[in-house]
Amino acid sequence: MARKGNRIQVILECTEHKNSGLSGTSRYITTKNRKNTTERIELKKYNPIMRRVTVHKEIK
Repeated sequence: MARKGNRIQVILECTEHKNSGLSGTSRYITTKNRKNTTERIELKKYNPIMRRVTVHKEIK
């Protein structure tokens, strides 16, 4: 994992897809500033399996 100061890479996973029981997963990789954003982030991203925009949360 490449580090540039306080920025770290995080993985976002779709919460609605996880609860629906469909096969596969929708995940995105992004970066965040650990110093400014200490809590886990939530972003609305496109889920190609469900074919709509859903909430993606940061996973460990």
